[in-house]
Amino acid sequence: MNAAPAPSSSLSPAVLHRLVQEGRAPRLLDVRTPGEFRTAHIPGSYNVPLDTLREHRGELLAHLDEDVVLVCRSGARAAQAEKALADAGLPNLRVLEGGIIAWETVGAPVNRGPERWDMERQVRLVAGSVVLATGLVGVFVPGTHLIGTAIGAGLTYAAVSNSCMMGVLLSKLPYNRGPRPDIRKVIAELRSTQ
Repeated sequence: MNAAPAPSSSLSPAVLHRLVQEGRAPRLLDVRTPGEFRTAHIPGSYNVPLDTLREHRGELLAHLDEDVVLVCRSGARAAQAEKALADAGLPNLRVLEGGIIAWETVGAPVNRGPERWDMERQVRLVAGSVVLATGLVGVFVPGTHLIGTAIGAGLTYAAVSNSCMMGVLLSKLPYNRGPRPDIRKVIAELRSTQ
């Protein structure tokens, strides 16, 4: 019989903001894409995209203490990062409740870069466009509407599984990738602030 996974520990934006103001900020790992990170991020956070974190979690583990808060857009990717790091042996991780959206809602500071669409908005655009186009073409070409049905099934699965294949694919586009964070540089920065 498998043990139940440890419940996710979260930290509210208000509490994190207070810790930052008091100079007691935990290490903040932002697991969004480099493009999302450049648009807006919490000052002092490190960008380690989720796929990079999974790939290099062993290397990161040696340079992280038990005071780590994981950040993403809304909390879903941060929860996945929490599981990956916990599986690698790092206990007591926390996820920023509501992600960067909630952080900004409480009026906490962010470093801003060039505006770009977040991943969720891009998924809605692509999925909606495919469904609309196949619905219209389906009037003339029988069966085309099934493509839209498949997209709907994929979105349903994404909601149930809390993962999104379309988001993963869109994150590979140059628009979202930008320069990939150099893991050696991130580790050096983590080491210098220990």
